[in-house]
Amino acid sequence: MTTPQPRSLDWLLDDLIDRLPDVRYAVVLSTDGLLLGHSTKIDRSDAERFCAMASTLHGVARSAGMHFEAGGVHQTVVELDRAVLFITAAGDNACLAVLTAESANMGMVAYEMNQTVQRVGVHLSVDPRPHPFDEAGLRQP
Repeated sequence: MTTPQPRSLDWLLDDLIDRLPDVRYAVVLSTDGLLLGHSTKIDRSDAERFCAMASTLHGVARSAGMHFEAGGVHQTVVELDRAVLFITAAGDNACLAVLTAESANMGMVAYEMNQTVQRVGVHLSVDPRPHPFDEAGLRQP
């Protein structure tokens, strides 16, 4: 099943990159890893791979929050040798993820990401995918 890509989000991601010169790529994804939008600086194949990685990292953080009764995840930050990866919760079942140069002002990136999420809140929310099995383990119609 193919999920249509809401092109209306792409302009928002390009705007974020234009405002923050150290941001290389930006994607919007569902929490289960589906690509919902991407900046023009990243091709679709790499954007889909980026979404899968961001979803996994955000999921690990969510699991830690649940296991330790610490609450939900607002943001996940991964510092790499030559880049920083930010994943921010963006409405129900969605995330905004960016990859920046290591020289990026991390506070400014986090602030701008949160401003972006606030500006478009409802557009970044997605419904969870239905579970194909009922509680007894039988496939639902």
